[in-house]
Amino acid sequence: MEEVRRRIEELRQQIREHNYRYYVLDDPVISDAEYDALMRELMALEEQHPELVTPDSPTQRVGHEPVSGFAPVQHAEPMLSLANAFSPEELEAFRERVERQVGRAVSFVCELKIDGLSVSLDYQEGIFVRGATRGDGRTGEDVTANLRTIRSLPLRLNEPRTLNVRGEVFINRADFLAYNEERKRAGENLFANPRNAAAGSLRQLDPRLTAQRPLDIFLFAVESRLHGELQTQGEALAFLRSLGFKVNPHYRICRSFTEVLEFIREWEGKRSTLPYEIDGIVIKVNEFALQQELGTTARSPRWAVAYKFPAEQVVTKVRRIIVQVGRTGALTPLAELEPVTVAGSTVSRATLHNEDIVRERDIRIGDYVVLQKAGDVIPEIVRSLPERRDGSEVIFQMPDQCPSCGQPVVREPGEAAVRCVNSECPAQRLERLIHFASKGALDIAGLGPAIVGQLLEAGLVRTPADFYRLKEEDLLQLERFGPKSAENLIAAIAESKKQPLARVLYGLGIRFVGEEVAREVARAAGSFQRLMELSREELLAIPAVGEKIAQSILNFFALPENRALVQELMALGVASEAETAPRGQVLAGLTFVVTGRLEGFTRSEIEEFLRSLGAAVTSSVSRRTDYVVAGPGGGSKLVKAAELGIPVLSEQELLDFLAERGVELDRT
Repeated sequence: MEEVRRRIEELRQQIREHNYRYYVLDDPVISDAEYDALMRELMALEEQHPELVTPDSPTQRVGHEPVSGFAPVQHAEPMLSLANAFSPEELEAFRERVERQVGRAVSFVCELKIDGLSVSLDYQEGIFVRGATRGDGRTGEDVTANLRTIRSLPLRLNEPRTLNVRGEVFINRADFLAYNEERKRAGENLFANPRNAAAGSLRQLDPRLTAQRPLDIFLFAVESRLHGELQTQGEALAFLRSLGFKVNPHYRICRSFTEVLEFIREWEGKRSTLPYEIDGIVIKVNEFALQQELGTTARSPRWAVAYKFPAEQVVTKVRRIIVQVGRTGALTPLAELEPVTVAGSTVSRATLHNEDIVRERDIRIGDYVVLQKAGDVIPEIVRSLPERRDGSEVIFQMPDQCPSCGQPVVREPGEAAVRCVNSECPAQRLERLIHFASKGALDIAGLGPAIVGQLLEAGLVRTPADFYRLKEEDLLQLERFGPKSAENLIAAIAESKKQPLARVLYGLGIRFVGEEVAREVARAAGSFQRLMELSREELLAIPAVGEKIAQSILNFFALPENRALVQELMALGVASEAETAPRGQVLAGLTFVVTGRLEGFTRSEIEEFLRSLGAAVTSSVSRRTDYVVAGPGGGSKLVKAAELGIPVLSEQELLDFLAERGVELDRT
């Protein structure tokens, strides 16, 4: 047995060394086949002697059984967000504040701002024991099992140290593109960018799935307890590397602020040469003693700032301009582009919104154009480059017939949109069905655009009411549907019958009736039957409704086919209960955001309840947000709340918050 124990430890040490050389130093010294042979031998020995398996063994990276949820982790030291700067002038103001407070010039460390997900890692006697997400900065989620799957993260350090360190989990661009291709081939939704992919991968409930994702990590900070042993951030980065951590090599100690600005300019031009995404530069006071003297605010350190790069712009070519038809009949021009990578993802299409924008920006088929992502998310053509035209470009003309049904289109006076007015238009029908099942409307899990398209093409649905007549055997006719997936979708459709009237009204897709208007109208009407009977005067008496909205609602219910649809939905049990009457205005003037997975209620139930108390509920966190209500999986909204210093309430804390105001939310 002692010989087996020695061989296991020898194999582990060899594999750790090869992992370090491959994933951290990028300098492998053995082939993949040789590495695999070592790993197979270790796995075989551990399988024969399970009593010798230890948490830091390289075999433990492959992932364990799924977990039911992520346990909360209290951070020993808050994971603060950084204040942002967007111009050299703002950076200069930061320098002046720092040097005014400490009374002398200081040195800074500049580090690349990796666009990933921050984590906290705990080691005991050199063994990795726990890892957590940032969460709200004070409480994160235990993702230890998932972090173990990251091969560049050491499970055992080079020294038996007990310490806490901080790092950034990310995915390389090439790995992200390859992974999205796999998802595309499997018919799964694509991730928008590498950061979203990293965050989604790290928060998988099944670590075995995380193990299949190409996650990587850079370490960048040590706990303040070590600031006596280490004097500067530069020393801390060298210390992390000596322990076996992967540290980004592109940092610089700057003795003057001129050097800081030079570093920023250098990497603003070179960011596209990196294999991973960065969205700025982090500037930190180098000396830990000065960091302590400068201190922190409630949400960010005074000794550091993040300079955010402007939106990345690239040049590409417009191959052609096609026209899409939306659920209201609006024709939207869409530019098909030569594929180009911008802000971390490959873009091949960009909306041009309407005919006027195409004219104003003089965008022609064949043009070279400047492309960026608005907010680093939505592809947007900023301008054309007429100086690069060769005469072959074609001026775009909006069609005078609908590209879907061939009927004439119209443009009403004062409107930017050209519309198809044929209510039987196939494209409109598809978009209306997609909208009805979408998240803001009936929120039918599993009924995405591709499935809706299959159902429509197979002749199984024509109107939203047809969703509620589907049977499992209908779905089994379609590709990629098995007994379990068919059962799940039928169950999700049945569950959507419980959605409140406001969501169903929004799901009907009445022009100008957004989510907020739908809530106010549904509350005033109380029921589907009463809703169809509202007069112009009654509609105009609703605060959110103006002349244009009132006329649109009246026009919708004046059509026999729309009234028949509502009658069908009622007969099928959709929104059969009356809309809940307002409970008072105890939360009037407050704005909430609800995120994550709640236990006692669905997010929709919480949102509707908060609105019934007079609160505003929005989908994104901003400076106008008063509270964020969060369960596990809050993700970027929790990050944003921490950055802005917005209070975060757990589900129980929300119940306590309401109880203090004399309101009880019944879990039944």
